[in-house]
Parts: sequence; C-alpha cells; structure tokens
Amino acid sequence: MAEPENHTLRLLREIRGAIGTLDNRVDSLDKKVDRNHEELKQRIENLRQAAFGESVLSAIENRLSALEQQR
Repeated sequence: MAEPENHTLRLLREIRGAIGTLDNRVDSLDKKVDRNHEELKQRIENLRQAAFGESVLSAIENRLSALEQQR
C-alpha cells in the first residue's frame, strides 16, 4: 500500500513543478503582452499627433496663402 502513495506523491510533485513552470511562462507572456500594448499605444499616439500636426500645418499654410493673396 505504501508504494501507490509514494507514486501518487511523486506524480503530484511533478504536476506541481509543471504548473510552476507554466505559471512562469504565463507571467512572461503577460509582461510581453503589456509591453507590446504600451508600445502600440505610443505608436498610435505618435501617428495621431502626426496626423493632427499635418492638418494644423495645412490650415496655417492655407491662412498664410490667403493673407499673401490679400496684399
């Protein structure tokens, strides 16, 4: 009877080790996803600023052209 219990305990220890390894991998992937999310948010913000900046620049150029034509 002692042998099946030892076998069960050994299996449970192996399972615990495998779960620990899996937890570490999931944590690593979670951090990677968070980094990628932050990078993508920053890139989107940069694109938004560039697009907004271009529209502001275009508006300024149009106003300047209009002022130059009034002279």
